Amino acid sequence: MSATAGERGGDPHELGHDDTVPISERGPAPKRIVVAYGFWIFLLSDFILFSGFFAAYFVLSGATAGGPGGRDLFDLPLVATETIFLLLSSFACGMAGIATMARNKLWFQVAMGATGLLGAGFLALELSEFAQLISAGHGPQRSAFLSAFFALVGCHGLHVLLGLVWLTTMMAQVWAKGFRDDILRRITCFALFWHALDIIWVALFTSVYLLGTVR
Repeated sequence: MSATAGERGGDPHELGHDDTVPISERGPAPKRIVVAYGFWIFLLSDFILFSGFFAAYFVLSGATAGGPGGRDLFDLPLVATETIFLLLSSFACGMAGIATMARNKLWFQVAMGATGLLGAGFLALELSEFAQLISAGHGPQRSAFLSAFFALVGCHGLHVLLGLVWLTTMMAQVWAKGFRDDILRRITCFALFWHALDIIWVALFTSVYLLGTVR
C-alpha cells in the first residue's frame, strides 16, 4: 500500500504544494490563490478609502455651522431597519455560497435574488433618508458636518449599488454557463465584497448614528 502525502511529508495539509520541492521550482500559484490574493488587496485599499472618510467625518462632526447635529437629524428606527436589511442580505449571500458549493443552480438563484432584494431595500431606505434631509434644508451644503456625513454614507451606498450590478451579472452567468471555475472565482470575490460592505456598515451605524445621537 503506497504512503499518503502526509506520510511522505510532502503535503500533509493538502495545501497544493510539496514542501520537499524548493520554492523556486514549484511554479506559479494556482489561479484561485492569485485571484483571492489580488482581491484581498483591493478590499484593503477600499478599507483605506473608507478610513479617510471616517477620519474626515470625526474631525468635522462638530462643525455644524450653528445648524443641527446628528442628535437632531438621525432617525434611528429608519437606520435600524436599513441595518436589518443589510445583515439579512449578508446571511442570504452566505446561503448562496452554500448553494454554490452544492452546485445547486436553483437555490443559488433564490439566495442571490434574496440578497439583491434586501440590498435594494437597504438602498431605497438610504435614499429616502437622504431625500428627507435635503427636503428639510439639511443637504451637504448646509455644514461641514453634513458634507462629511453625506460623503461617508453616500460612498457606502454607491458600493452597495455597484454590488447589486455585480450580483445581477453573477446570477446571469450562472444561469447561462453554470458553475465554471472562472465564475466560481467571481462568486467568491463577490461574497467577500458584500460581507466587507456589511462590516463597514456596522462600523458606520455604530460610530456615526448611535454615537451621533448621544453627543
